[in-house]
Amino acid sequence: MKAKIEHVAVWCNDLEKMKEFYMKYFDMSSNEKYINPVKNFESYFLSFNASDSVKIELMKRPDIIENSFIRGNLMGFCHLAISVGNKNDVDILTNTLRSDDYTIVGEPRVTGDGFYESIVEDPEGNWVEITE
Repeated sequence: MKAKIEHVAVWCNDLEKMKEFYMKYFDMSSNEKYINPVKNFESYFLSFNASDSVKIELMKRPDIIENSFIRGNLMGFCHLAISVGNKNDVDILTNTLRSDDYTIVGEPRVTGDGFYESIVEDPEGNWVEITE
């Protein structure tokens, strides 16, 4: 067996805003919106241009309960880490996101485990690590 992560799914309130965020800042592309009227469910799959990459599924359904806590400080999944290639690109993207009024949770730095990264909140408060 050759296992790998195929995709990570995120419940959203505003699919379009979330889709535009990941496409604009992380150069992702999207499929056409999937709509299941029976389940009142909508979703997009976002992917990186590289082949064989992990996808992000953005999902929406009106009966999903809102999370009122700080996203990165809950038991379970903590953050999504996206590599941008090098330290300079981490710095540039972090500053671009700051200029565009996104919350920077962690400034660019070398962490104790050796990663150069920053942390930003996406439009719905999910933590995204920007790594080299």
